[in-house]
Amino acid sequence: MERSSKFISLSGLSGILAGVYALIGAALAYHVIYDHTPVTGRGYVDNGTQSSGLFFGSSYRLLEWELIAIAFVVLLLSVLTGIILSYRKAKRKGQPIWGKTSKSLLFYMATPLVTGGLLILIFIYRGHYSIVAPASLIFYGLSLVGASNFTFTDVKYLGLCDIILGLVTACLPGYGLLFWAIGFGGLHIVYGSIMYLKYDR
Repeated sequence: MERSSKFISLSGLSGILAGVYALIGAALAYHVIYDHTPVTGRGYVDNGTQSSGLFFGSSYRLLEWELIAIAFVVLLLSVLTGIILSYRKAKRKGQPIWGKTSKSLLFYMATPLVTGGLLILIFIYRGHYSIVAPASLIFYGLSLVGASNFTFTDVKYLGLCDIILGLVTACLPGYGLLFWAIGFGGLHIVYGSIMYLKYDR
């Protein structure tokens, strides 16, 4: 019954690699923020206003797009890696990769992700940068909690951790990149390692 009602082809290794991609992306973003801004911009305070240090004025518009590009590449690599490794795992175990359960998982995961992504783009457009990191963690966590009904229960706990971390991040503006790295990097590596040891070996 469990095998027929749950999508059990998720790869733990893909979670580990997604965490690695996120840490690399966070490191690149850190250098974009702190190494390519004027000396006066190093005292960046993420206070959520349009005048917050890093993105004040049109001269910083390129840096903004660099950060968006880094986030997009991290997301793309994570999704592609997850699809490829899950497909290989499903093929190895003789399980279908695309069916009613996987479609339900995709819907319940994509709905909060797309909603959150669009909301974050609105925040960026309006200059509310301090909300980006907590919102991305919270909406991602909500997507995992929803998707956990159609796959391993462990996914729910990763989602809850991301939601809690997102709320903490909202209380500590200025540390968004650090918490983003912990949530999408560190937690993913821990989760992926647990999943690999429990289900992939």
